[in-house]
Amino acid sequence: MDQSGVKPDKADSASVTKKQIKPGQKEGGFLDTAKVVAQALLIALVVRSLLFQPFNIPSGSLIPTLLIGDYLFVSKYAYGYSRFSFPFGLIPFEGRILAADPKRGDVAVFKLPKDENTDYIKRVIGLPGDSVQMIDGRLYINGKVVERELVGDYRDDDDAAGNGPKVPMYRETLPGGVSHMVIERYGDRGPWDNTPLYKVPEGHYFMMGDNRDNSADSRDLSAVGFVPFDNFVGRAEVLFFSIDGAPAWQLWRWPDAVRWDRLFKRVR
Repeated sequence: MDQSGVKPDKADSASVTKKQIKPGQKEGGFLDTAKVVAQALLIALVVRSLLFQPFNIPSGSLIPTLLIGDYLFVSKYAYGYSRFSFPFGLIPFEGRILAADPKRGDVAVFKLPKDENTDYIKRVIGLPGDSVQMIDGRLYINGKVVERELVGDYRDDDDAAGNGPKVPMYRETLPGGVSHMVIERYGDRGPWDNTPLYKVPEGHYFMMGDNRDNSADSRDLSAVGFVPFDNFVGRAEVLFFSIDGAPAWQLWRWPDAVRWDRLFKRVR
C-alpha cells in the first residue's frame, strides 16, 4: 500500500520508479546517506560553535563545585564569540562579537594564555582593574577581605585510592553576592595562601579554583596568569552526567559508579 491507501499495479509502479530516480542514482543509495550525514554534522557544528559545547572534568581544581568525572554543558553565547569559540580556530578574527562581560563568580572555560590550545575551567574572581591578593589563606579583593564561613568538613577524595582526608570547607561570598564553596587541603598554610598583590589589567580576568590548595590558576603568573577576555570559551551551565572512578563508556559500571544526584545540576 502506498501513502494514499491505493495499491498500484506493476505497470504503474515501474512508471513511478522511472520518473523519480535519476539516471545513475540508486534509491536510498550513497548520495542520500551522505546528505543526511553532512546535514547532521552541520547541525552539530552550529550547536557546538554557537550554543553549547560539552566538556568533562579531568582534575580536582574546582572541588567541591565540580568533581573529577563530571560532564557539563558550556554556553558558547554567554560571553559572545571570539576565534576560540570555533573548533580549531576555523573562523579566525580579532576581538569578540556580541560580547558580554563575564561576571564575578562565573565558572568559565578558557584557553590557557600560555599556549592558547589547552582548555581550563576556573571561577572568575577578579575583574579588570581589580586588585587581588591571598593573605594567610584569606582572599582579598580591592583591599577588603572576602567573607568566609566555615560550614564543616569535606572528604577530599582527590586521590587514586578515593579515601582522602577530611578538610575544612567554607562558604565564600564574593563582592556582588555570589556564594560558593571552597576547600583548603592544607588549611591556611598552602603554597598559594600568601601571594603578592595582583593588579588585573584591562581586558583581563583573574581566575581561581575552588580547591584552593590544589589549583593551577591566575595566582601562578608563569603557568596561567591573567586571562584575556578573548580567550574565554563559555560559561559552565549544567551537569548532564557524572561518574566516579570509571570512564563513561563502561556502561556496565553505571549503576554503582554514576553520581545520580548530580545529573542536571546547575553549576554555581
